[in-house]
Amino acid sequence: MTEIEGIDPGAAPSGTGCVECEEVHGWWFHLRRCAQCGHIGCCDSSPAQHATAHWKATGHPLVQSFEPGEDWFWNYATNALFQGGPALTPPSEHPPTQPAPGPSERVPQDWTSRLHS
Repeated sequence: MTEIEGIDPGAAPSGTGCVECEEVHGWWFHLRRCAQCGHIGCCDSSPAQHATAHWKATGHPLVQSFEPGEDWFWNYATNALFQGGPALTPPSEHPPTQPAPGPSERVPQDWTSRLHS
């Protein structure tokens, strides 16, 4: 496969949940994985939007969904969606037992009213 600038297939994911949400015992809606360094951040619908914050802080524009059954990539710099790409180092998704939103014990009852649209 041809190398794609901004994607490092060898970068392992930083964990199974949003790094910053885990640090403050927060919660997320869906997860995104930085295709360059493996950072796991929460999506733009999540209250904290850590995946976008990671792009702005590092300049790493490409993320892949870290949701089960999804393999699409998003480019924050160009607002482009790609329905596939190179295989990244496993795992390619959070554990199937981890719900979305998650983690379940930290999701408030009114979580739907806290999402960004």
